[in-house]
Amino acid sequence: MHLLNSGQLHQLCLLARQAGSQIMEVYAQGGEVLEKPDRSPLTEADLRADRVIAAGLHSGFGDWPVVSEESGAPPAEGRAAAGTFFLVDPLDGTREFLQRNGEFTVNIALVQAGQPVAGVVYAPALDELFFGAAGLGVFKHDATGTRPIRTSALLPGQTLRVLGSRSHGADRVQQWLAGLNRPYSFVPAGSSLKFCRVAEGAADVYPRLGPTSQWDTAAAQAIVELAGGVVLDLQGQPLRYGTHRSALNPEFMVWGDSRAARSDRAAPMPVG
Repeated sequence: MHLLNSGQLHQLCLLARQAGSQIMEVYAQGGEVLEKPDRSPLTEADLRADRVIAAGLHSGFGDWPVVSEESGAPPAEGRAAAGTFFLVDPLDGTREFLQRNGEFTVNIALVQAGQPVAGVVYAPALDELFFGAAGLGVFKHDATGTRPIRTSALLPGQTLRVLGSRSHGADRVQQWLAGLNRPYSFVPAGSSLKFCRVAEGAADVYPRLGPTSQWDTAAAQAIVELAGGVVLDLQGQPLRYGTHRSALNPEFMVWGDSRAARSDRAAPMPVG
């Protein structure tokens, strides 16, 4: 079922840009950094972006509940368990934001029956926007214009282009890289942009062997899947979403070439 029309997808893109503007104001001025109960950082940029997105979603899409990293789920909201809801990370890559490397994103996903069916990922410091929805296609907008994107096929003997986290699971990723049966290149990167690089064909695989939460991945998973790739846990199952599930994702692999993901010709699966 196609839940969004092109005008609604455009509204989500505008919301992501508006949140990005709030983030960049704080980025330019600096501000207080707080600490969440899990000891991860929280900035004024997170909170300002969250307010913009929440207000816009409630105003324009009031029938669907919103679950956000910063504001949580609506009280007793059963529809967000297995129904249709928005899943939001107003600032993914807060550590990248604080390190001022530009690799942070705004993420808005629409989830239906556990599957992300639409996603918007906006990198405000880079002014790169990735957006797509079931039935509408998937696109990237940057300084060169707007174009459809597609993942790359992985050819026999081709160097595997690997992206990885700067701060999580480095030792296990190195072990996985050591078991590859083909040459590879490895580039560390931040936030959900790693998914998007796979989606646009600029990388082949992103092994995530460290913690993530549902809001970190949903929008970018939609982008990857709409572009022809897959996001699979270490048992080969797609990541799924809902408030009836743990907020923490299992470890996973993002592949641009779904055939490589489901075979052992590129690499062995990591051990959990």
